[in-house]
Amino acid sequence: MDLGSIIGFIVGIIAVLIMMLMPVGFDFGVSMEMFIKIDGIIFTIGGSLAATMIANPIGQVMQAMMATGKIFMPPKIDLTDAISKIIGLSNLARKEGLLALEEAANNMDDPFLKKGVMLVVDGAEADLVRSILETEMSYIENRHASVRGVWEYLGSAGPAWGMIGTLVGLVLMLGGDMSDAATLGSNMSVTLLTTFYGSIVANLVAMPIASKLKVYSAEEMLLKEVLIEGILSIQAGENPRIIEEKLKAFLSPVMRKAAAGADSKAGEE
Repeated sequence: MDLGSIIGFIVGIIAVLIMMLMPVGFDFGVSMEMFIKIDGIIFTIGGSLAATMIANPIGQVMQAMMATGKIFMPPKIDLTDAISKIIGLSNLARKEGLLALEEAANNMDDPFLKKGVMLVVDGAEADLVRSILETEMSYIENRHASVRGVWEYLGSAGPAWGMIGTLVGLVLMLGGDMSDAATLGSNMSVTLLTTFYGSIVANLVAMPIASKLKVYSAEEMLLKEVLIEGILSIQAGENPRIIEEKLKAFLSPVMRKAAAGADSKAGEE
């Protein structure tokens, strides 16, 4: 579970509520009545979603909606665990040969790693193994980008539709009775609220989700780069210790220290 996303959304909502409640002495009922206009919400959110569905294939839009869950429950990306698996495979190949990796591959949960290992077992050339895996990696990255693009488009459409709602409200306000100050103030508040709704859609929902998906995609691509380098190193018959040092270059200093601590504990046991 990603506590950052959960805390971020909660803090963002609290910040908005404080700004809404403070001018009326934290009177929740009065404040909500001022800021909630159903017609403005429907216009802004509905228009933003409509534009997003026009701009993107419906399948991508559905995938983007389903990807929202990854913001709170992201896929587990563990580079140190991946390196440990590669080292284990390297030791096995060094002792029993590359063909011994076939049985190990059948028990793998990661389809990307399994495909790479099976290509090595089947005797594919190193350049071909790299080409196949990098091509798959590229298409995975493209799918991530297309899903992320839906949220980015929604983030740009929200403020635009909020401004359209403001313009529509101004036209209705200026075309109405300008002599009634009470009605004029009420109409002006409705006019401005659509811009408020559009900004919330963009800056608290759509753009943060797109940014977090980009981070998770980069982490997954880094994991796959580690796996590719590890698989090719095994195929080349490199020493497991050399492979380990090579793959640890992908880790941040903090992760390297954690991995070294885990290795020392394992050695003591």
